[in-house]
Amino acid sequence: MSGEEAVKLSGNPGLKGSVLIVVWAEDACNLGVQAADYLSQSLGCREFGEVLPQGFFPMGGVNVVEDVARFPESKFYVCDHSNIVIFKSSIPRMGWYRFLTSVLDVAYRDCAVKEIYTVGAMISTAAHTVPRLLITIVNNKEIKSALEPYNVVADNDYETAPGQKPTLSSYLAWLAGQRNIPAVNLWVPVPYYLVSTDDPRAVKRLVYFFNSKFDLGVDFTALDSAIAGQNNKIARLFDKSPEIKNMVRRLEVGDGLDGEESEKLAREIAQALK
Repeated sequence: MSGEEAVKLSGNPGLKGSVLIVVWAEDACNLGVQAADYLSQSLGCREFGEVLPQGFFPMGGVNVVEDVARFPESKFYVCDHSNIVIFKSSIPRMGWYRFLTSVLDVAYRDCAVKEIYTVGAMISTAAHTVPRLLITIVNNKEIKSALEPYNVVADNDYETAPGQKPTLSSYLAWLAGQRNIPAVNLWVPVPYYLVSTDDPRAVKRLVYFFNSKFDLGVDFTALDSAIAGQNNKIARLFDKSPEIKNMVRRLEVGDGLDGEESEKLAREIAQALK
């Protein structure tokens, strides 16, 4: 299957010098998808194409999460008035090179993309009260310098360990570099005990970055409300369980928890946030 056969578009969005944001569905806290959905809703994005699943995903079955069938999707969305393109996809199980080449073909040919950003979560032992960092890995020095005003951690030199497969985001950044397209992998550390639920602070950190860099005019009211709601639920848990409160306080000062304590903290927080 060629790159053109792998892609189905409803039309050319007619953008010049756009920005592509790439998120993967299989992510801790569903972080990338939540950030992309918030941006999409705020900016009034519309779907304009997809990478077809044949050749990239097993077609003999589907994932079932909480009794809901989840079919793999790989779709492009365009935000006409903001020059933003969002690509939201499940992680392909095969054919990575052909899949990513198809994405880059659409980005370059149909959207005249000038920069690419991928989004992902990293698991952290920090407490949820700690401000979220935004860690970046870039494919050229020029874009690294351009990120300096946005309070990001940009002094990372990452190489895939010998014998290991690179992450999909790293592979995309490398392929983008072969076409002289600047690319940035964005990673937000999220507390391990929020992995099975949500981390609205991490979502806000990502959305805030894009809003600041590209002057998008995003309204943060809904995210601020989600953060306040999560704070209230955890505060009520602290009132009922001083032990859980003490565990979080220990994380805040950098003290570790043993395995049993870590499991209990994650279990109790998940139950409180249902």
